[in-house]
Amino acid sequence: MTAVTVPISIEEIRAQPAGFLHDLSSIAGRALRAVPRDVATVLPPVFISLFFFIVNVATLKKVVDHIPGLNYTAFQMGTAILLGVTGVSRAPALVLDIQNRYFDRLLLTPVRRTAILLGHIAADMAVAAVLTLPILALGLTLGVHFQDGPLGVLVFIALAALWSLAFAGFGYAIALKTGNPAAVNSTFLLFFPFLFLTSAYVPRSQLSGWLGKVATVNPVTYLLGGLRSIVLQSGWQWTELGQALLAIVALGAVSMALCFGALRGRIKRGA
Repeated sequence: MTAVTVPISIEEIRAQPAGFLHDLSSIAGRALRAVPRDVATVLPPVFISLFFFIVNVATLKKVVDHIPGLNYTAFQMGTAILLGVTGVSRAPALVLDIQNRYFDRLLLTPVRRTAILLGHIAADMAVAAVLTLPILALGLTLGVHFQDGPLGVLVFIALAALWSLAFAGFGYAIALKTGNPAAVNSTFLLFFPFLFLTSAYVPRSQLSGWLGKVATVNPVTYLLGGLRSIVLQSGWQWTELGQALLAIVALGAVSMALCFGALRGRIKRGA
């Protein structure tokens, strides 16, 4: 019996692209499956958020009692949400992929390069949405009411998740640029000036001097205003919600430009 050799061209055995949505869902699914194995990266922010939520309400509620019509528990829930979801991302996991060369191996496949980053970001949004739930549950237990019902809850969660996405871009930019886990873990420190130089603890009308001026140009001020409008006022406050979305878009434009620029640089170095 004579064996017959059939020539196969390189084109016939080369992996074919599966489509952008398939690439995106594959990367996002892998990132989400890794979350239960890396709980230490997502639980501490929630515990810190719950802790400060309770402590701030207990210590400052009487201080602001003179402000008419202010439900301070509801006022503080926006701050607690931002503490819980800001900086929560899979950027440290991406650093590990870079260090163990999985990222380089991924670049050898037909997967879309942007899907690598967008898949992680999509997973981050899902995680951020879930992380809001225990904070919301505590707020409801303490007597916070959403004036617009379940739809108000969904809008509240959506704003928090979008903010988490906008801020996560800085972490991915650092991860792709440096490949250094310590640098990525320090990303949250960027948020502290944003949070404390704003109306995080008292209404903006109570701020004075230089702090009031800084808060006016701080995007977190307007994000907090949008979140608080959902729990403090009845009816949709389109001005506050619009300003919150504009703040998210402005910050997201900067962070996404940085992280996609870092992605291009990383791809060039690996080419």
